[in-house]
Amino acid sequence: MAEARVALITGGAQGIGRGIAERFLHDGLRVAMLDFDQEAGRETAAELGERGPVFYVPGDVGREEDVQRCIEAVLARYTRLDVLVNNAGTTRFKPLAEVSLAEWRHILDTNLTGAFLCAKYAEPHLRRARGAVVNIASTHALMSIPGAEAYAASKGGIVALTHALALSLGPDVRVNCVSPGWIDVSAWKKKSVRKPSAIGAEDQRQHPAGRVGRPEDVAAAVAYLVSTEAGFVTGANFVLDGGMTRKMVYV
Repeated sequence: MAEARVALITGGAQGIGRGIAERFLHDGLRVAMLDFDQEAGRETAAELGERGPVFYVPGDVGREEDVQRCIEAVLARYTRLDVLVNNAGTTRFKPLAEVSLAEWRHILDTNLTGAFLCAKYAEPHLRRARGAVVNIASTHALMSIPGAEAYAASKGGIVALTHALALSLGPDVRVNCVSPGWIDVSAWKKKSVRKPSAIGAEDQRQHPAGRVGRPEDVAAAVAYLVSTEAGFVTGANFVLDGGMTRKMVYV
């Protein structure tokens, strides 16, 4: 019997990352999570550990030493690494004049540099496994709201990093990207901050698909991209936004 594949998910303790972790466990993968929030990481590892092998590593994806330590810990625990999901992210929407250089660098370090570092240190192990990378970007890479300069730049960088990595790591490793739109993660937060969803009927209706997205929607796309069924897919960006970026709206 073949040994189960191992997936590392950054920012895997809450939101979309947790949704991906749950889907991977359902599909029979062993899961490792790198997450800065230790409360969320320990809580999620304990809860999901009842469904399959889950390993939590605390750390900051923007710190090279943390990423190196995480990769080493995953290999020590599972002996292999087949899948990398670069999901960790942060944001702060502020008027341009109020954004400090430190805030700009923090968002870029977490959202973009972290993905670069994880891919760099996971490369030999992913090549050995002929594995796959999925980067989580955002529709902010394609469209914007005021005050989103750092976040939009980081997510646009993720899309570009994806096709660069696809060429650098291919054919051994496939690299793709998912750009979610509005995803309701209310029920996927750690218990101490979890709140009922505030999504209203109009929020749902404005989407051509008729509803706001769910972490399960993103997880399903990621599950496909890391599967053998996606063997001819690399360097692509999949937009999961319920059709919102296709709307032409003038006020």
